[in-house]
Amino acid sequence: MNTILKKYADLLVNYCVELQPGEKLYVRSTTLAEPLIREVYRSALKAGGHMEVDMDFREKNRIFLSEANDAQLQRVPPLQKMAMETFNAYIYIRAPFNLKEDSGVPKGRSGVRSKAMKDISKRYFERTATKELKRNLCQYPTIAGAQNAGMSLEEYQEFIFGACNLYTEDPQQAWLNRRKDQQKIVDLLNKRDKVQYKGEGIDITFSTKGRTWINSDGQTNMPSGEVYTAPVEDSVNGVVHFSFPALYMGHEVEGVTLWVKDGYVEKWEAKRGQAFMDNLLKTEGARRFGEAAIGTNYGINRFTKNILFDEKIGGTIHMALGQSYFQTGGKNQSAIHWDMIGNMVNGGQIFADDEMIYENGKFIF
Repeated sequence: MNTILKKYADLLVNYCVELQPGEKLYVRSTTLAEPLIREVYRSALKAGGHMEVDMDFREKNRIFLSEANDAQLQRVPPLQKMAMETFNAYIYIRAPFNLKEDSGVPKGRSGVRSKAMKDISKRYFERTATKELKRNLCQYPTIAGAQNAGMSLEEYQEFIFGACNLYTEDPQQAWLNRRKDQQKIVDLLNKRDKVQYKGEGIDITFSTKGRTWINSDGQTNMPSGEVYTAPVEDSVNGVVHFSFPALYMGHEVEGVTLWVKDGYVEKWEAKRGQAFMDNLLKTEGARRFGEAAIGTNYGINRFTKNILFDEKIGGTIHMALGQSYFQTGGKNQSAIHWDMIGNMVNGGQIFADDEMIYENGKFIF
């Protein structure tokens, strides 16, 4: 375990955020990830960086949202604000105590908090778009995550470490190889202006003219394995059904179908979680798309109820309502970014400028 965590930390510090001497690194997680945080601290010092740590304790967010008064809900955390505005690198290590911790929070309070954090979120997206702030989102195995994925803790550890290529002799080289393979895909897509996803319950078209497809090679997410862009905001038309459950802030919404006209979600339906979805889509910018993507990591071959892994599953597409990634050229702004995943393995097709480039879950060029 110690060897694996050292390899994980070295990968995060030296490959994912490429920490340089004198740079400031902000690490955010929970106290459960302390073993990995210790190794990240060691690696950051060896790289010559300056690291600050922000660790949440059990039920911190639930207590805050339940007990805080209006002034407290609207207060912006100063360390997080400083980091998003002035630090060079940011690693967020997911290490949950309980994924349902916030489910009993009084209605509306999460929305007030999201609104208060809007400027920080905007600054984060602006700086990560230009790589002024190098960032990485990753996972530390906890019992809550394992239970949510339907695995034992040991099995879940092996799943996470395997997905990050930590069992290979040289994890960094493994990710450089993936970067090379995915570059062929983005090179093709960046020469096309129109994309269409077709599959079971899916027939949706959007323009990517003037937008950029990004090669997600493990630097911003660990693990990764996807290519993504932002559709032109008013160009999305059609219907899209997401066969996998859509998760957001501990809530699970199943059987989501969206009907879209000129980029705006006019109608939506969920087989389970409709009330939560109705409320979330009241958020400003939440009824337009900030992302369209294709999962390319065939080593992640099971659904774990964790979007960090699930959106990368080979043979899937996903689209996100809300905030765009500015590096793609997207312009939609919102306090939310909600990824939803659709299966393309059984008859799914992708067309680029009316040419089929993908069928049954795989690229065919």
